[in-house]
Amino acid sequence: MNSEQQGDGVELLIVEDSPQDLELALRALKKAKISNRIHVARDGAEAIDFIFGGGAYPNRRPEDAPRLVLLDLKLPKVDGLEVLLRIKSDPKTRSIPVVMLTSSREQNDIVESYRLGVNSYIVKPVSFERFVSAVHDLGIYWLLLNQAPEHQGPGP
Repeated sequence: MNSEQQGDGVELLIVEDSPQDLELALRALKKAKISNRIHVARDGAEAIDFIFGGGAYPNRRPEDAPRLVLLDLKLPKVDGLEVLLRIKSDPKTRSIPVVMLTSSREQNDIVESYRLGVNSYIVKPVSFERFVSAVHDLGIYWLLLNQAPEHQGPGP
């Protein structure tokens, strides 16, 4: 569900390799009426290309970043921690809220995610209803309620 070809105006980037989890997330966001400006990356390398303008997204600029990234931890090509590190280490993208939405309950993964600057770490609920509810609440909070700074270039 890539409603924006090159990503202009994308509010939410979902980085998820599981077709089942992706479908559930998209359904939950649609239920929350947050489904019109979403881009999906199926692996960490695609997410990095999308955010920083490489690979299939040569015209994208970090300044056109999404308002929120829902990031799985265990991804093909480049894992979620590396994607998080890239986002949070660049002055142009570090203010983007990143929510780790993963099945990992490993303490090392949680600690490392927070060390690298994740804004929230949520373990995917097992039941369909709880997963839909969690994604719905995430979308409402981060895209509708949370007041984030405007994305700016490098600052002082």
